[in-house]
Amino acid sequence: MSVVIVSGTGTEIGKTVVTSAVAAAALAAGRSVAVLKPAQTGVGPDEPGDAAEAVRLAGSAVTAVELVRYPEPLAPDTAARRAGLATLSPAEIARAAERLATHHDLVLVEGAGGLLVRFDEAGHGLADAARLLGAPTLVVAQAGLGTLNSTQLTAEALRARGLSALGVVIGSWPREPDLAARCNLADLPEVSGLPLLGAVPEGSGRLEPEEFRRAAPGWLAPALSGTWSPESFTAAWPA
Repeated sequence: MSVVIVSGTGTEIGKTVVTSAVAAAALAAGRSVAVLKPAQTGVGPDEPGDAAEAVRLAGSAVTAVELVRYPEPLAPDTAARRAGLATLSPAEIARAAERLATHHDLVLVEGAGGLLVRFDEAGHGLADAARLLGAPTLVVAQAGLGTLNSTQLTAEALRARGLSALGVVIGSWPREPDLAARCNLADLPEVSGLPLLGAVPEGSGRLEPEEFRRAAPGWLAPALSGTWSPESFTAAWPA
């Protein structure tokens, strides 16, 4: 597992924080890590993007690479068209990930929004890059109402394309989870057919970096170099 695709079930669900946590846990386990952000949108030319945020949270040992940047917060193909810039192909993403994989134990490729967000005029996206790489996808999902449908759709889209998935991580677990969130701990694996591999606490991205790095392994299952147990976590939040 040298390359992992990190995809959300939507936008603003904690994908970058999860990517950072996986990077921090892998570094703590003695692995070398790179974070590849193929397309960064909605960020100015001198502003830090998601890859830089992963370095801030997980540590300077992370190699951060961003391929293209578009100024407006839109799907990459739309943002490229409006800015008069070139789009990004799955082959370019795959080549960049493969180059990083020759020098790193783990390469995390963080997508833009959901799995099927378009990167170019032909409608290609992160799923196409995953196929070229033969890389599994880690699905980042919301905790509460509506997440069962979006997570199941993402899992079905992966299977329909013959792609493998590592599992699901909840991107922002509430401090006071409601009934829907608590029920979803058991229901997410059932509807998606994917194991639950972690739950990152709400607001973790605002922690001091040192505290973030210490805590990250406790948010993730052993498959992601962590110590988190879905059974213990679910028992702690009964429905």
